[in-house]
Amino acid sequence: MTDKIINTGKTFTGVVVSDKMTNTIVVSLSYTSRHPMYKKIVKKNKKIYSDNNLGAKMGDTVKVRETRPLSKLKRFTTLEIVKSGLTD
Repeated sequence: MTDKIINTGKTFTGVVVSDKMTNTIVVSLSYTSRHPMYKKIVKKNKKIYSDNNLGAKMGDTVKVRETRPLSKLKRFTTLEIVKSGLTD
């Protein structure tokens, strides 16, 4: 038997901004874009809901991947914790 790893869907890296829900985290994706008229570079953020199967905490940097719809808002799953957040 050959083990196939399915790598379908886009992957993103972002920071966990909330982990208060059960098995769900909110990840903030930051990116820059150029304003169409004024040509100034503007920072933008997008919040996505992700399945928290690795136990990521608030402040962690995580890598998430697109999956099938898991609930009304969840469309991503956590692949790995890239960098741990604050350790108190």
